[in-house]
Amino acid sequence: MVDFLKDLNEPQQQAVQATEGPVMVIAGAGSGKTRVLTYRVAYLLSRGVLPFHILALTFTNKAAREMRNRVALLVDPSRAKSLWMGTFHSIFARMLRAEASKLDYPSQFTIYDTDDSKRVIRKILKEQNLDDKAYAPGFVLHRISNAKNNLISATDYNEDIEIQSHDAQSQKPKLGLIYSIYQQKLRRASAMDFDDLLFNTNVLLRDFPDVLYKYQQRFRYILVDEYQDTNFSQYLIIKKLAANNENICVVGDDAQSIYAFRGANIQNILNFKNDYPDLQLFKLEQNYRSTQHIVSAANSLILHNKNQIYKDLWTSNKPGEKVHILQTANEGDEASWVAGRIFEIIQQKQLPNSDFAVLYRTNAQSRAMEEALRRLNIPYRIFGSLSFYQRKEIKDLLSYFRLVINPMDEDALLRTINFPARGIGATTVNKLVVAANDSGKPLWEVAADPATYNVSLNSGIIKKLSGFITMIRRFSARLYKVNAYEMGELIVSKSGVRKLYFEDGTPESLNRRDNIEELLSGLKDFVSSTETLEGAEESPAMRTLDEFMQDIALLTDADTQNDKPDDTNKVSLMTIHAAKGLEFPYVFITGVEENLFPSQMSINTQAELEEERRLFYVALTRAMKQATVTYAETRFRYGSFNLCEPSRFIDELDPGFLHYLAPTGRRSPGRMAQESFSESLQRFTKVTGTNDRSRTETPDPPPTDHSGYAILDPGSLQVDMEVIHQRFGKGKIIAMEGEGQNAKATVSFAGAGKKLLLLRYARLKILE
Repeated sequence: MVDFLKDLNEPQQQAVQATEGPVMVIAGAGSGKTRVLTYRVAYLLSRGVLPFHILALTFTNKAAREMRNRVALLVDPSRAKSLWMGTFHSIFARMLRAEASKLDYPSQFTIYDTDDSKRVIRKILKEQNLDDKAYAPGFVLHRISNAKNNLISATDYNEDIEIQSHDAQSQKPKLGLIYSIYQQKLRRASAMDFDDLLFNTNVLLRDFPDVLYKYQQRFRYILVDEYQDTNFSQYLIIKKLAANNENICVVGDDAQSIYAFRGANIQNILNFKNDYPDLQLFKLEQNYRSTQHIVSAANSLILHNKNQIYKDLWTSNKPGEKVHILQTANEGDEASWVAGRIFEIIQQKQLPNSDFAVLYRTNAQSRAMEEALRRLNIPYRIFGSLSFYQRKEIKDLLSYFRLVINPMDEDALLRTINFPARGIGATTVNKLVVAANDSGKPLWEVAADPATYNVSLNSGIIKKLSGFITMIRRFSARLYKVNAYEMGELIVSKSGVRKLYFEDGTPESLNRRDNIEELLSGLKDFVSSTETLEGAEESPAMRTLDEFMQDIALLTDADTQNDKPDDTNKVSLMTIHAAKGLEFPYVFITGVEENLFPSQMSINTQAELEEERRLFYVALTRAMKQATVTYAETRFRYGSFNLCEPSRFIDELDPGFLHYLAPTGRRSPGRMAQESFSESLQRFTKVTGTNDRSRTETPDPPPTDHSGYAILDPGSLQVDMEVIHQRFGKGKIIAMEGEGQNAKATVSFAGAGKKLLLLRYARLKILE
């Protein structure tokens, strides 16, 4: 036993030291699973296991880097560098590059991200004259992804009678055709999408026994993080690699399995014992993150799930505050209260904005919250918003990098061939694409020699096309002679990209120029980094552009959330799915209403409902000091106002761990508040500086306001009246519906378009 084991509690020590045979570690929220994985790797190294015999699989690059850095602090850092430690996709991409010839791929194949794949699908829809509404690219890609994750090839898909019948009944009979053409285009471009990395690894291990044996001998100890999130494809790869030695350790928490929509199969962790009957099971039940009340409330919730591995999460932390439950009148009221509460706590306790997170079930819920935070000048960031690497100018430059590495990459070629503009127009490109499709040859080959493929072009276009092809070939010739930064700088300078953005002085171009410089800085950091690429057994002498591009291609959502350094001290807004693995002292869970959370689309089966409950469990356990759950009486969704009722999940929480705040807005029958309504209102108005009577027990708006315009009873408003709204400005009523409290008007505003407004909250004023 090595000294560092003293830093672990008893169950953690046992899990670390059980190195031989199958092991499953059920790690409750905040119980230190990363520590166990890290110490287990360090323990194996301390016992003489060679680092390249250890395979550690994670779901984010961030998690892999954190583990590698921690291991380096515990053992010889040089040994930590040689570990095969990384995401499923990065590890298997490295294996596929090494064995690419067996699958008839070049070793420098391109990896398409989701946006790249959607672009290919859009082109297919256009070529096949298919409606992109009936065959929405996102839906089509999801369908293809599900097929690949279940190891159904395009050929299998089209030959399966049941699948074809399902598609026909869904009025999408061409899905199989799109899948086939999509794979053909990827093949022709020497590209794989994310799902291909798993699919083709399965093919490699299935069809080449010598390759399977090679990696079974190499990976003698396998560790898998977040095992509850694995899909069928990942499960099979792990099972094959571990078949010889069975020294496999999986770590996860079935109570945090929330990615079924991505293909994750909770049965992988629930049935692990069936695959390995002699496994050793360890449960990490001590929570180091949250207060006692938060932990107890979460426990009481998850007990309602029948399909689970039972554990009793506990903590030695202080009891802390009970979980707050708040009813509001509507989503605007909900957002204003949450923003006001955040403002109040920050002022009272002098805390950083980054201590706070607002979680919601769907991205659409962020709008009201953003407006409320802006009104109080509270800085925020939205997780899941446009990543640095998805910005147009960055995607353009990365397309140059991709084309230099792999000239067969059709998507990259189409994006760069006339960017910056060099006189190669859409007509020329269309001729080349048609010739490539007719001949079945890569677009690059046709563009490099159009005459051979009977493409009729004038001499001026041929000269411009030849100049572009020659430039890319010159770049490619230097790919392995200079490092990634030097290569990137050369491409930016010689391609015309720098001139395009640096000579145009518009604010937009200046911003894009800064982003390009930031990318070059990233290349410089990459080159100077001594971190070994995942799976390498020793540090490379020079870090080249293709290695950088693999890192970028395999970034996950969680890896791209901190692209900008000024994002660090802001309130975090995100869906609960995006919050997985994160923690915050103060967490607000909003919109906890029936048909929103749980989602109306996820209450048809017990399995779906249990996943929604696990999602709420994840939300609660993100909170360290205080958790607040809010719901609204009415919410504007799908173009109309809807009456809401609190989620069943609130009723499932043990009331002994809850504190009901007084409702904001009009009071509704229900639970009695433990805080007087006047106290809640006084505190709220003190923070927000508003005396808005819509937050008192009387819901009706005042008859006049500071503008002097009369605010009439809804019954006095009529179609064709010209009105003014404090946010949307001047408009004209074009339709009326409903009566009394439910009266609504459709108003056409000059600057904001048509809006459906609930009149008792709209405060319209008649223009005379």
